Amino acid sequence: MARRNSRNDPYGDMHRQEEASAPAVICWLCGRPTGTTTILHHPVPKSRGGRDTVPMHAICQQMLIANFTNSELQRHGMNVEGLLADPGVRKFVDWVANKDPDFTATMTKKQR
Repeated sequence: MARRNSRNDPYGDMHRQEEASAPAVICWLCGRPTGTTTILHHPVPKSRGGRDTVPMHAICQQMLIANFTNSELQRHGMNVEGLLADPGVRKFVDWVANKDPDFTATMTKKQR
């Protein structure tokens, strides 16, 4: 009986499947690589005519939804720098910067 992973097996490399390293998807808001779950977020809400989507962490999307109305998100559009100028968003991004890509936490509801 032959060994499965013999050192002298000339065809051993054919049976091994190396995972192709997929390029890391970067979160639109915080700039960290996304983990196993990636959310496609509409920076301009669909109800306001938005069609483009950007990859985000679920926690980053929840933070945007909790802190901004659809009208405010429409005004910012695809401009992430405008969102990062908000002190609440900047504080969140600084806080989440050292977290694991798959980190999740419960977010507060809209306070409107």
